[in-house]
Amino acid sequence: MNRRANDPALDPRARQLLRALIGRYIHSGEPVGSQTLARHAGLDVSPATIRNILSDLEEAGLLSAPHTSAGRIPTAQGYRLFVDSLLQVRPLPEGEVARLRSELPPGSGTQALLGSASELLSAMTHFVGVVSVPKREQFAFRRIEFVPLDAQRVLAILVFADQEVQNRIIQTRRPFEAGELERVGNYLNTHFAGRPVAEIRASLLRELRNAQSEMQALLAQSMELAEQALAPDGDDMVLAGQTRLMGVQELADLDRLRELFEAFARKREILQLLERTVSAPGMRIFIGEETGLAPLEGVSLVTAPYGAGGRVLGVLGVIGPTRMAYERVIPVVQAAADALGDAFEPGEGPAGEGE
Repeated sequence: MNRRANDPALDPRARQLLRALIGRYIHSGEPVGSQTLARHAGLDVSPATIRNILSDLEEAGLLSAPHTSAGRIPTAQGYRLFVDSLLQVRPLPEGEVARLRSELPPGSGTQALLGSASELLSAMTHFVGVVSVPKREQFAFRRIEFVPLDAQRVLAILVFADQEVQNRIIQTRRPFEAGELERVGNYLNTHFAGRPVAEIRASLLRELRNAQSEMQALLAQSMELAEQALAPDGDDMVLAGQTRLMGVQELADLDRLRELFEAFARKREILQLLERTVSAPGMRIFIGEETGLAPLEGVSLVTAPYGAGGRVLGVLGVIGPTRMAYERVIPVVQAAADALGDAFEPGEGPAGEGE
């Protein structure tokens, strides 16, 4: 799922004890002592032997002992070992998969799908659902129109293959007459509808270089307007359920919560973290300080890429406390990524698919 931690050479008893302790701690939120483990770990050993094993696990950096309790809790390194090699994850039940697919139907439009996906992730895990927005240049546009606003401003109206409409205001170097704008729009719609946005800019440049004199004026006008109208838009993401973290015991510190919510508001750092996972196949799990972001040191992020037609469109995931039920969250995230990718059906998804 991620890089594997340096796996200490734990014998089977120590591994079973660590698995049982983390499972109990995730369930109860209370430090786990040797007496509790003697009853629940399924090991036929004395509490004294368990205490010795716990001491070894603590010395290995996998457990820590809060000052106020004789019990122990997992460290980030302990969680990493648990997730990488001790966790048993089962597929999401069919009923919940059906719910995801019914609420992420094909043809809903990109923004509606992303909003539904983030809400579903939050509702099904009780943490924060996050979905990165696909880069708009991955989609084909169906139509473009230009409307003059004033002497040197033009409104570009773009309709994309996934039913999304964007309006962009263009600053021009000179005034354009309505007839000129209509000719440019007709040219772009005739020659480039159904093609990727990034490809259109490159094609216009090639054609402009090779054009005969009678075409150069139209192509130059098209290039000037298309450069701005079809420019890449900013990255973004959709978040849902941030307030759910306010009731999490481990995040009760107000300063920590404030830093976390400020990071949500800025989006930039979290988007950069999600971007790191786009090219990695399969699930990625960041635990605490592994995120490299100070505001996220007290949380975990479980992510999976989603895509259509063999192309990755973005990443979705869940942000929650390090003490989360990973065996529950991981299959939810994976099933949501599969369902969202399937919702971008041919003709609705990225440029080049079904066009």
